[in-house]
Amino acid sequence: MNRLAAAIATFLLGATLATGVALAAEAAKSHGIAMHGDLKYPSGFRNFDYVNPAAPKGGEVRLGAIGSYDSFNGFIIKGQPAISLGLIYDSLMTNSLDEPFSEYCLLCETVEVPEDRSWVAFTLRPQARWHDGQPITVEDVIWTFETLREKGDPFYRYYYASVKKVEKTGDRSVKFTFLPGENRELPLIIGQLPVLPRHYWENRDFEATTLEPPLGSGAYKIGDFEPGRSITYVRAPDYWGARLAVNAGSSNFDKVRYDYYRDSTVEIEAFKSGAMDYRDENSSRHWATSYDIPAVRDGRLKKEKIPHKRSAGMQGFVFNLRRELFKDDLVRQALAYGFDFEWSNKTLFYGQYTRTSSFFQNSDLAATGLPQGREREILAKYADRLPPEIFTQAYTPPATDGSGNNRQQLHYALTLLQRAGWDIDKDSRKLTHTETGRVMEFEVLLVSPLFERVVLPFKKNLARLGIEVKVRTVDSAQYQERLENFDFDMIIWTWGQSMSPGNEQRNFWGSEAANRRGSRNFSGIKDPVIDELVEMVIAAPTREKLVQRTRALDRVLQWNHIVIPHWHIPYDRVLYWDKFSRPAVTPDQGASLFTWWVDPVKEKALEARGRGQK
Repeated sequence: MNRLAAAIATFLLGATLATGVALAAEAAKSHGIAMHGDLKYPSGFRNFDYVNPAAPKGGEVRLGAIGSYDSFNGFIIKGQPAISLGLIYDSLMTNSLDEPFSEYCLLCETVEVPEDRSWVAFTLRPQARWHDGQPITVEDVIWTFETLREKGDPFYRYYYASVKKVEKTGDRSVKFTFLPGENRELPLIIGQLPVLPRHYWENRDFEATTLEPPLGSGAYKIGDFEPGRSITYVRAPDYWGARLAVNAGSSNFDKVRYDYYRDSTVEIEAFKSGAMDYRDENSSRHWATSYDIPAVRDGRLKKEKIPHKRSAGMQGFVFNLRRELFKDDLVRQALAYGFDFEWSNKTLFYGQYTRTSSFFQNSDLAATGLPQGREREILAKYADRLPPEIFTQAYTPPATDGSGNNRQQLHYALTLLQRAGWDIDKDSRKLTHTETGRVMEFEVLLVSPLFERVVLPFKKNLARLGIEVKVRTVDSAQYQERLENFDFDMIIWTWGQSMSPGNEQRNFWGSEAANRRGSRNFSGIKDPVIDELVEMVIAAPTREKLVQRTRALDRVLQWNHIVIPHWHIPYDRVLYWDKFSRPAVTPDQGASLFTWWVDPVKEKALEARGRGQK
């Protein structure tokens, strides 16, 4: 081959390769993104299946909140933000409630993602507007992202850490490029970005609390408010996105008012008197005993269980492994025998609950039985760094016969404690470390007195082992401060889980998050195996692989004994005065109040009959 022929061949080969690379980098524009598989709703869809697109607009819904608030800036770590501030903002995309994890364009008109998901690009809708009428721009998107990462709650720096750069690529288009690594969730994470108005904030201190209602773009604006006592959101009459398919049949109330109450007992009485319209009940005792009133019996006040298919996550007593006392997993395992769930469920909860054993309970992501197939293969790689029981025993929390006589369980707990170097001192009758002489004692920190009835029997059982447990209930501001600084021995916490877990798992269990103020790694666990499993979950390319990898993560979390598991129910307990109608279809995520509407006929009939407990 002569030089000219060789040069031509080299040029053609290079052109072919370049064309191949270019084609590989191309990505089709779409109306949405699915985490795995295909979108349920095609381009041009008219509405989600779980809404009534013809639902009338109007009326008011009055809701309750506990505690207080002192700020309308919910993006920083300072202050106590008012409830539901998200109502005033739109995000780039919005998720559907009947898919594991899919998002559809809201502020964006189209979204573009390559096969390897190494970047994501959005084209903004030309009609998108702030409440002052100014257009929502690419500059707003970029400013929001950079400001949240630099000045917002530390969570944002962590959540957006894998974004390498963000750039304007056109008058209405913006592109986010990611750092190397397999993370299929990143485009959806960016899609959740709430966009803020740069022109509003440029002369204001973003890092300060404020009670000046901020400028937004969403279906609602802040209306009347009394700091710390109430806040009312009013539907924006000229909301730019009212006719979008993703908004059809939702945000139907003209006004949404929240009144703040000292605690749930006061809130319930206000609800029964007619001061509130709707309530999610999270207490089995109140559900069973607080609503035996004429209004429920005659149908003016509805009391319903609405089934859902969402993951129940994990609620439980959380050990702070940063404390020397809880570093030994034998100690943590032993203390779990002090919680008598069966007795509590029968005596305190009216038999309503099922014991939780998984961090992904009520889903196909939960690890059950013994590890099989691909899950076992994943765990086998770490066999020398895992408790051997992972391969030979199915994890189950300690159980009793519910009689309240748990002497056998406490005896086994003492055996475990003795193996860990603790024993009951013959003179003081306190559990004492045999080498250091330290007495075992710790504090359970609470924010609601509702949980005292759960903790006190736990305290009593542990006292029989010579363990002193202090129970301290503090106000919401102090509780939040202590959580952010990990200043506690034990708390009660719930890690909610989606049906498509991803980046948030780093924040829950990651070693880096263990010492990061404001993270949700409340247990303080630092385990390289868990870190690697979390990254595997994040990088899962298919639903099948996500399930197997999540089960492996779940199983390792179970056998680390970082919590004493509580309970769950597969339905929402809701109560509401009979003034609403709702869609025929309930989404997989359960009760969805903002797809309901005030029914004028029902409201008039209720007014005629009257509210209250009469």
